[in-house]
Amino acid sequence: MDRTTEGIVDSNGYVNGSFHNPNGSLEEKIDELCRLFGKVTGDPLKIVCVGAGAWGSVFTALLQDAYGNFRDKVHIRIWRRAGRSVDRSTAEHLFEVINSREDVLRRLISRCAYLKYVEGRLGDRVLYADEILKDGFCLNMIDTPLCPLKVVVNLQEAVWDADIVINGLPSTETREVFEEISKYWKERVHFPVIISLAKGIEAELEPEPRIVTPTQMINRATGVPMENILYLGGPNIASEIYNKEYANARICGDEKWRKPLAKFLRQPHFIVWDNGDLVTHEVMGGLKNVYAIGAGMVAALTNESATSKSVYFALCTSEMIFITHLLAEEPEKLAGPLLADTYVTLLKGRNAWYGHKLAKGEISLDMGDSIKGKGMIQGVSAVKAFYELLSQSRLNILHPNENKRVAPVELCPLLQMLYRILIVREVSSNGILEALRDETMNDPRERIEIAQSQAIYRPSLLRK
Repeated sequence: MDRTTEGIVDSNGYVNGSFHNPNGSLEEKIDELCRLFGKVTGDPLKIVCVGAGAWGSVFTALLQDAYGNFRDKVHIRIWRRAGRSVDRSTAEHLFEVINSREDVLRRLISRCAYLKYVEGRLGDRVLYADEILKDGFCLNMIDTPLCPLKVVVNLQEAVWDADIVINGLPSTETREVFEEISKYWKERVHFPVIISLAKGIEAELEPEPRIVTPTQMINRATGVPMENILYLGGPNIASEIYNKEYANARICGDEKWRKPLAKFLRQPHFIVWDNGDLVTHEVMGGLKNVYAIGAGMVAALTNESATSKSVYFALCTSEMIFITHLLAEEPEKLAGPLLADTYVTLLKGRNAWYGHKLAKGEISLDMGDSIKGKGMIQGVSAVKAFYELLSQSRLNILHPNENKRVAPVELCPLLQMLYRILIVREVSSNGILEALRDETMNDPRERIEIAQSQAIYRPSLLRK
């Protein structure tokens, strides 16, 4: 056996029961990043996550668990808006979660924090989202206690001197918050590095149709160059990752930052790969959310029929393949990551959950796309963006059966139906089954053949 700064390594590469990272100790990883940032001795690496949804909170907690003991070398914190109250029913459920976990109960008692949850359950006081986050409870993920986090509610205090900023905001809030952040960075000498976790897109129709992603929103809002902005995504369910289920992700962006950050973020149960194609991977993260909503609807409306769900899967994947051929010059490179991300989202993601609840009548479109206990449903805005983009006549392609040029959306019947259900609201959720059972529906194979046989790649959509 060998000894490392992390413990004793056995012949299988495990340290005290956990897998030893051959890329060096945790402290060495911190030191490597500090050198890259030009930090001097005694100046710690400052990391802040902006936004405290499920994934942002888990991502911050993973870093805190891994590096939190090196307080002289790295400072980790998370920002969320103050003032969001926890309703009585959630407070009662939170109390039940606490009392079912002896480790959590003991931790709160030792920190003299337990009484406030008793009072919250009884209705004797109001709990707040930023308050419970300090004890490791994300409002969108109550059943998964995290480690205690350093929470900051003043945005300027959180970001003004940060070296690494993690964007844990929904794509729909990214632009607004980073425009505010840009005011605090006017005097900075060096740009920070930004890692965006957001999966969502916007459509920009003039001067030409194109997709705008969260990393591009950040670049526009702050002036931080794109080489300092990265995207991290993958087939991940936040609560399962924090509970040490094996997972992987890709960090995409400029090589200077993505490779050392992949090494820094990698953990035994959370493997981070790296890739240079930032924007395309980012868009794919938004695309799968579109079709996950429809999958949830089909599951609910067919009483979880495996046959119906498989038909939907065949049709939706053919549409996604078609769309990737519009967006990417080498779409086959995206097949694995896109299908993996789609698969996990259909199984357990919030967008599929949303579609399921809509079809069951347990929630309504009038409730908006920010749902209590789940957070922002990114697929709704993505449906609108993809539909508007692919409806543009400037992107017309040849329809082989009708021998005329049509907008790409005409070859995406599921996307059209989701737009009619979710955005213009002219049909109910049952419309997704109408699309599925349409006798005139072409074999999905034909859509893939169109994508592969025609030169339909539109580099302008991603501004390449």
